[in-house]
Parts: sequence; C-alpha cells; structure tokens
Amino acid sequence: METSELIKKVRKIEIKTRGLSENVFAGQYHTAFKGRGMAFSEVREYQFGDDVRDIDWNVTARFHRPYVKVFEEERELTVMLLIDVSGSLDFGTVRQMKRDMLAEIAATLAFSAIQNNDKIGVVFFSDRIEKYIPPKKGRKHILYIIREMLNFEPQSKRTNVTQAVEFLTRVMKRRCTAFILSDFYFREDRRGERSEEKVEGNVGFEHTLMICNRKHDVVAIQVYDPRAKTLPDIGLMKVRDAETGHEMVIDTSSKRFRQAHTRYWLERQSQLREIFAKSNVDWTSVATNEDFAKALLLLFAQRN
Repeated sequence: METSELIKKVRKIEIKTRGLSENVFAGQYHTAFKGRGMAFSEVREYQFGDDVRDIDWNVTARFHRPYVKVFEEERELTVMLLIDVSGSLDFGTVRQMKRDMLAEIAATLAFSAIQNNDKIGVVFFSDRIEKYIPPKKGRKHILYIIREMLNFEPQSKRTNVTQAVEFLTRVMKRRCTAFILSDFYFREDRRGERSEEKVEGNVGFEHTLMICNRKHDVVAIQVYDPRAKTLPDIGLMKVRDAETGHEMVIDTSSKRFRQAHTRYWLERQSQLREIFAKSNVDWTSVATNEDFAKALLLLFAQRN
C-alpha cells in the first residue's frame, strides 16, 4: 500500500473509531473491564453508615474519634489484542472485508483503553506468532498499531488460534484483559491433523483457552461474512480456500447443497459456543454487514 493511501486509511479509521470510543463506549468499557482491585487512598472521619471493618484503629486512637480507610479502584489495565491475520480474513461480499472490520473493532477497543489510561499491546497471529507489539500507552502507539493492521503482510495464510492463546499465557506475566479477534475459521482434529469436520482441536483449544482465562480476562470477538451462513442461488461458482489455495466448483442452484452449507455453519457456531461456555469466556459474533458497535455494547452489557 502506498504511503499516502495508508495515511488516509489510518486517519479515516482514527476519526471513526475514536469518535465511537469517546461517545459510545467510554462508560461501558470502564464498567465492563475492572482494574486489579482496590488501593488505599486516604482516611476520613467515620460517618453514619460506614462499614466498621474499614475503621483505622491506629488513627482512631491517635485522634480519640473514629476514622475509616477510604479505598479507590486500582484502574489501570493492560489490554492485549490477539489479531488474526490469516488468509481467510481477506474476504468480503457485502460492505467490507472481514480484515477491515476487524481492524476497526481493534482500533475502537484501543482508543477506549487509552481513554481509561490503560496500556495496549498486540499479537498478530496466523498459524504462528507473526508479530508481538508490547503494551504501551498513548495515541502515537495506537496509530502505529493501526498502520500495522492495515499494512502487515503475514508469512503464513493458515490459522492456529491455540498457539496465539498459548503465547499470551506464556509472555504476559501479570493479569491482563485479552481480546481474541478472529473469524475462528480453522479446521484441525484432536491430534493436530487437518480435518474438514471439526473446529480446531475442540479439546486442545478449549483446554488452552481455559488455562489462559484463569490467568487473564479473555474475551472473544468473531467477525464473519454473511455468505458463511447462507449462499445465494447463482448457479455454478468457482471458489478457492484462502488458506490452502484449494479450488473447486460448487453448484449453488442445488437446494440440498445450500442447506448443507447453512447446517455446517450452524454446527461450527454451536461448537464455538460450547467451547467458550466451558472456558468461561465472554464472546460475541458480528457480520460484516452489521453494526459492530451494537455487538460490542451488548457484550459490555452482558459483562456488567
């Protein structure tokens, strides 16, 4: 991408997503994602209704009247974005590519984070860790992240979310809030071999996610194209797997084929729902022709 075009796209995303984070998500983000706990702030005189357990007996003895400790939330968080950069994200049939919507969601979360004085870091992943950007604060850091999202060229087109989750567990020593942004379009069986029938190693992925969510606060956001759910009746169509390069011709005029396609989508979604439920991971799913702001607000409301 040319430098001038890249700057324009970065600026366009900044204007849109910064406005969303300031006007829509400011309070909801703060409430949905808590700090590390409560930190001591000051002491003040006891007032009717105060919890007697908060009385500071040393200060009370010194001044001969009751004083209580006042605590405030230790707000600062570290937010990590695990961003899928595999080949399947380069697809879109309606309003935009999956990769573009994913970049807008990531930017919105990033601007929401810095408004709350949180650090933001990124892991780009395919079936390997493509790039790690350590957590920092500030608008300049976020603009760098957006530029990387728009212009990054991964070494691999395949997907392995499990490896990204394992990397997060290993590299982040202190508790963080982690968003996994992906279409979750992967196929792998329980032994790690490729398969057309199972969501990526249900047991392996689920177990890794469960371990990670015990240490960190993990949230999953799925972006998908509407054609992943339903196919139009347009006759013969040549399709290519963006990750493997495999090509084939499908007959969309076949009602049985279109029903099988929808059934496969519903089964995959059911498997994902089960994995996230067992791992106690909050998640939401949004199509490229939908308003992702509504999906995020619903996700925040569920957490509250």
